[in-house]
Amino acid sequence: MSKARGAEEVAAVDEVFRALAHESRRQILMVIQFRGGEMTAGQIADRFACAWPTTTRHLKVLEESRLLVVEKRGRVRVYRLAKERLLSVTQGWLAWFAPGADL
Repeated sequence: MSKARGAEEVAAVDEVFRALAHESRRQILMVIQFRGGEMTAGQIADRFACAWPTTTRHLKVLEESRLLVVEKRGRVRVYRLAKERLLSVTQGWLAWFAPGADL
């Protein structure tokens, strides 16, 4: 692996971990997962006690980190989990620490 490619992978992992660092964002991902993998912004906001601007900030962070994909359907924004992004971290960086991992 080239040094530049390694730096890109580390930056991608850092971006995901920064997004996951906040408990509310982890809870948003879990709610979407357990509700079928996609929800509207309103449905997500209804599940949490925080104010609408706070919820939208969390959704924006998750979208920018590419953990959520957003699609506009008319006036509604539908958020879908980007499971492949999470898998890239669990099967990539975290796999280095699995028992028997060959470093």
